[in-house]
Amino acid sequence: MSIQWFPGHMNLTRKAIAERIKDIDVVIELLDARLPASSANPLLAELTGHRPTLKVLNKQDAADPARTPAWLDWFNARKDTRAIALDASDTAPARRLIDGCRQLAPTRRGMARPMRVLIVGVPNVGKSTLINTLSAKREAKTGDEAGVTRQEQRIVLDDDFYLWDTPGMLWPRITVVESGERLAASGAVGRNAYDEEEVAMALLGYLKHHYAALLDARYKLGLEAGAIAELHDDELLERIARKRGAVMSGGRLNLQKAAEIVLTDLRSGAIGRVTLETPQEYAAWQAAADEREKERAARKAEQKKRDERRARNT
Repeated sequence: MSIQWFPGHMNLTRKAIAERIKDIDVVIELLDARLPASSANPLLAELTGHRPTLKVLNKQDAADPARTPAWLDWFNARKDTRAIALDASDTAPARRLIDGCRQLAPTRRGMARPMRVLIVGVPNVGKSTLINTLSAKREAKTGDEAGVTRQEQRIVLDDDFYLWDTPGMLWPRITVVESGERLAASGAVGRNAYDEEEVAMALLGYLKHHYAALLDARYKLGLEAGAIAELHDDELLERIARKRGAVMSGGRLNLQKAAEIVLTDLRSGAIGRVTLETPQEYAAWQAAADEREKERAARKAEQKKRDERRARNT
């Protein structure tokens, strides 16, 4: 299952970031703490010219607290990068963003040299909610749908601290299959770009091995963790459909409704605190994706050679 979503307004956002970055000192990239690497935009380094970056693992209260420290270490090991975790609805931790930016650009102080910050992130990662918390008023639109913010917004957080918000943006090709699944499950991808049953089963396929007890608690499966892990993904979705009353006339299971229930429960945090990847897992997924891209490039090059030979012979 390959999930791609890069509508026209995202291309406009990409161009706007490329223009705005000329005057920016620090970039804040808001990440989903449940999928830290999958929600990190690989296009960002190219667009921002490798500006100092504050990685913010948002929604930490929905993520597995045992996994978040490893992700903070993973990001903090990078050059010109700091990482913190916070819950955007909590006023006190949100103010840590200003301190983090000051540390990355210590010379930007005072009205003569104000701090200029650009905040970016994938859709539905919580940027608007965070900005509202920081500014202590409802400056930005918020919502639970991907693509709520559609234009750049400037917010003054302090006399010498200016923050520019941008619409949520993905990237033209999501090559890591697992990242596409997780982005869709989290609500970062438009609904028309994926099959909800497939995404829900992919999600359950991961949760059954790492968070079986949470699945049992949420859906009253009545099975031991080992038994849940042994279920096929479609069997697990069917059990959830029965438990949650997703049944149509004639006793047929409504798997579409069951999938919607599972995805809604993940996004709302009803399943519990989960993190859908570790640094080691993501490294393996990225390596596999890189290998597929090499093979794809080789096939493309070979096809070009064949086309050129045919053209010469005609």
